[in-house]
Amino acid sequence: DILVDGKVCDCDIVVTCQVGDPVPLQVKLTNWSKHSVGPFALTMTPYQDYQNGVHNYDLQDAITFVGSNTFYIDAVKPTKDSVYFGALLFLYTGDFYLNIKFHEDNCSRELPLSWLCLPSVHIRATEPVA
Repeated sequence: DILVDGKVCDCDIVVTCQVGDPVPLQVKLTNWSKHSVGPFALTMTPYQDYQNGVHNYDLQDAITFVGSNTFYIDAVKPTKDSVYFGALLFLYTGDFYLNIKFHEDNCSRELPLSWLCLPSVHIRATEPVA
């Protein structure tokens, strides 16, 4: 589950926020398997989609994370949750997306480097209301 500013998000929802206000992020991972999973890392990467096949990931002047954009997870037990909190601060207006990936963080395992990608979250940063 992904929550942006307290609202559940999926690929069909556009979340609107204001430039200059921290936007709380919450990613909850639920392990529905019968075995513990981990260790792995959760990485959140913002980008802009130019709608022509080009994604701009060079956004250090437009977006900043409050805290880290990567969280390390030792293990998630069967039927349990692991919740990670962060925040984004938008410095300019525009339409942005957040790419969320879980990466294998154990060399002895044989999973691909990036083995679970969630649908991108669409966030629209607007001017503050005067």
